[in-house]
Amino acid sequence: MIRVVVDDLAFVSADAVVRPATAALEPVSPSHRRLEQVGGQAFWQQLKVQQELAVGAAVVTGAGELAAELVIHAVIRSITEPVSSAGVRRAITSVLQRAADWQIRRLAIPPLGVGPGGLDLEDAAEMLCGALASHHAAGVPYPSEVDIVVESSLERDVFERFLRERPS
Repeated sequence: MIRVVVDDLAFVSADAVVRPATAALEPVSPSHRRLEQVGGQAFWQQLKVQQELAVGAAVVTGAGELAAELVIHAVIRSITEPVSSAGVRRAITSVLQRAADWQIRRLAIPPLGVGPGGLDLEDAAEMLCGALASHHAAGVPYPSEVDIVVESSLERDVFERFLRERPS
């Protein structure tokens, strides 16, 4: 089941939340910085990397004080590689692979790659909804529930339109 909800990702109850990140696991926007604030010191301690990760990678950490148990960090940008459709598509695939590997039943994911210098909302919605539909059609049992967490009713309407256009 896929739902679109208007909420604050830092307070969504799920087995795991997806956090868009840079190759150094830094937040990509001020709204995602809130996850670090709410997650607290235990969460911050897990955000140290020895070397930069590849764009398109996804890594799992604990969630500290967040409502979720785990965080899947989706690497969508590096110093040398800006946000792109190809990088976001790889990151979504990696996130879904990690969710399956960790048997995450309920996943909360924001639009990936949107914002200044990034993808437009419609492209991000089409990409995410398409990837979720393909993942489900392949018969992968995890995640069985996905909440696409958006910040406004406008974003909700765009994602719901793309979900209606694809089988769920």
